[in-house]
Amino acid sequence: MLRRKTLQILSNLPLAIGEMFTVASLMALGTFIDQGEAPEFYFQKYPEDHPVFGFFTWRWVLALGFDHIWSFLHSAEAIRKQEFSESLPRASIQDVGTILMGAGYEVFLKGPSLYAFKGLAGRLAPVGVHIAMILIMAGGTLSATGSFRGSVTVPQGLNFVVGDVLAPNGFLSSPTEAFNTEIHVNRFYMDYYESGEVSQFHTDLSLLDMDGKEVMRKTISVNDPLRYGGITIYQTDWSISALQILKDNEGPYNLAMAPLQINGDKKLFGTFLPVGDINSPDVKGISMLARDLQSIVLYDKEGKFAGVRRPNSKLPINIDGSEIVIVDAIGSSGLDLKTDPGVPLVYAGFGALMITTCISYLSHSQIWALQDGTTVIVGGKSNRGKMEFPEEMNLLLEKVPEIVESTLSG
Repeated sequence: MLRRKTLQILSNLPLAIGEMFTVASLMALGTFIDQGEAPEFYFQKYPEDHPVFGFFTWRWVLALGFDHIWSFLHSAEAIRKQEFSESLPRASIQDVGTILMGAGYEVFLKGPSLYAFKGLAGRLAPVGVHIAMILIMAGGTLSATGSFRGSVTVPQGLNFVVGDVLAPNGFLSSPTEAFNTEIHVNRFYMDYYESGEVSQFHTDLSLLDMDGKEVMRKTISVNDPLRYGGITIYQTDWSISALQILKDNEGPYNLAMAPLQINGDKKLFGTFLPVGDINSPDVKGISMLARDLQSIVLYDKEGKFAGVRRPNSKLPINIDGSEIVIVDAIGSSGLDLKTDPGVPLVYAGFGALMITTCISYLSHSQIWALQDGTTVIVGGKSNRGKMEFPEEMNLLLEKVPEIVESTLSG
């Protein structure tokens, strides 16, 4: 039982510290700014032509309610209009304040009036929700008007410059020094399922500065991008750019691969090796097809199936009088690049929105009391727990000691 209580106290500690800090801040404001004065008072004390701290004027005081941080009620009628009200015929408002403090309320006394509250976080949370939504909208606006986007397909072994790929999205888009970075595709390779289907593809990238010095290197894959200087590089696609072959022990030759249109979503790439007179209007040759980097399917000049070879297997195949060796299949990496300055604001906004939405479900209770002769009129309200609040109030008020007649006469 003790362990469970300790864990409960520790779990509530951050919220308690946050509420204590908020209360302390508001108490400081309530001391610094005169409370409950007429608007003309704040017009004169915090004029716009002489703002405090260079920005603080009467507009801040009235707009944010800093003129009534502690909201005392000075009439019995106003207190009786609250959701809960009760009269204590022989009681002291100081005793009421002591009981409320023991129940976790922050209590403030001003002459015969008392104001107390508990659960300030529940009251401020809706403000936090609105601030979080503003952050999300601001981040989205900044992303729409200040980002860069671009895509490129780069064969293994080649380079590209970031600034040549990225294009601005809006009028706030501004390039940075990182746009001069050159990116070299060291290697592109794939992972496969046991069925032979592609499961994942990877690109080993080197980032080079203007002097050609490598400043960063990372192998990226789908859902594992590279981030550098505000630029994010995503692995999004792939293709086969070329086949490297030997023909009759000569070469190697690079044959460009082209994507072919087929039914369905599967990729297919093909190339053609002429046989005989390449200037003939009816030139024929060896066709080579590939769905991935694992295997190459070959057809003779009549279009008949000739065999399958794996790159780097060094196993020759004879077709139409020529000996062909598939040396390598050179892949191309499909990359998406973007800068998005609004992402931190959007993430911060959504994080704040989740936290403040949860906090907004906490109850915020307020209590007012007024000493009217020997009677104390008590009233209060709560934004949550409408059924529990009157029960809590009745239990608390039962603890208020009754002042005996001798004390009253003395």
